[in-house]
Amino acid sequence: MTAALDTTRARPTTRTNDNAIANWLFVVAGLVFAMVVLGGVTRLTESGLSIVDWEPFVGTIPPLSEADWHALFDRYKQYPEYQKVNFGMTLEGFKEIFWLEYFHRLLGRAIGVVFLVPFLYFLVRGRIRKSLAPKLAFIFVLGGLQGVLGWYMVKSGLVDRPDVSPYKLAAHLGLAAIIYLAMIWVALGLRARRPLAAPMARHQHRVVFGALALLVIAFITLLAGAFVAGTDAGFAYNTFPDMEGQLVPADLFIYQPAWRNFFESVPLVQLNHRLLGYLTVLGALLLFIASGAWRRQSRLSLEARRVLLLVAGVALAQFALGLSTLLLVVPIPLAAGHQAGAMLLLTVLLWAVHALRLVPHGYAGEGATRAA
Repeated sequence: MTAALDTTRARPTTRTNDNAIANWLFVVAGLVFAMVVLGGVTRLTESGLSIVDWEPFVGTIPPLSEADWHALFDRYKQYPEYQKVNFGMTLEGFKEIFWLEYFHRLLGRAIGVVFLVPFLYFLVRGRIRKSLAPKLAFIFVLGGLQGVLGWYMVKSGLVDRPDVSPYKLAAHLGLAAIIYLAMIWVALGLRARRPLAAPMARHQHRVVFGALALLVIAFITLLAGAFVAGTDAGFAYNTFPDMEGQLVPADLFIYQPAWRNFFESVPLVQLNHRLLGYLTVLGALLLFIASGAWRRQSRLSLEARRVLLLVAGVALAQFALGLSTLLLVVPIPLAAGHQAGAMLLLTVLLWAVHALRLVPHGYAGEGATRAA
């Protein structure tokens, strides 16, 4: 009898399992967040093409001797970035850009290990719900594809033009954001202690739709930022609110077919990112006001009200970071902060969508049922 009780007590409860898995996912998501920011720095410092080979396992070992360094440097000299951009670079200069890309790739490998090992542990110990295991496995597969896509992107800069394709850069960043948001969403679901709002009040439905729409807009703005980075559009038109004396530059459409200009024309790429930024910050402020989250007697939960205020604050801070980055002609710390701000804004928007889908405790408003 006592032994049976001890065995039962030793077995983790479903809530304990869910909390442990959620904490693990938050840790991995934090590493992905850091990976995105470090990737932005490698792009800004033009370090991404310093390692011209993809060695997923052997590549974890850095150069250990002067001969190793010279061999890597000689490989780098065979490619267009050295020949057309960094011709005459010293070995010391090469080391500076090498280490940034090396740690970027090393962090990517570490994320794979930090995800896979605990996942297998939880799976073998039977601590993962049957419905959850396929979702986590799919996230891991996406992570593997992200590594392949990263190398595919780097290869695009190892040909005639010593610069990665902005299309592949946007795809690489977009997939990283999707993986990150998927982990955050699953973790939030595991930590939730309140039932889904089914049915929700009509007002809450509208706010959820607004938050979801704003999340999509913020994601598109992130992708537009990748095209700004990929075309170096941030180094042009460094004035505000005009663009070098014009509200709309005259030379927006210079490529054929016309659709290419939205992704390759420097003035149009920057204008698109500006307009999406305006729309995002305006949407965040309108969402906060229209939701009534600022009212004490709001029909939303306290969590939802607080996160909507956070959305508005992060959006304003992100706008200020973007403007400062533009006016100061893309200093690396500000630009990295701007990229981090974009990820943070996506995070709080996803949190808002999740919080809004839950019934406020004790609320039985218009069309809603009281939460149990």
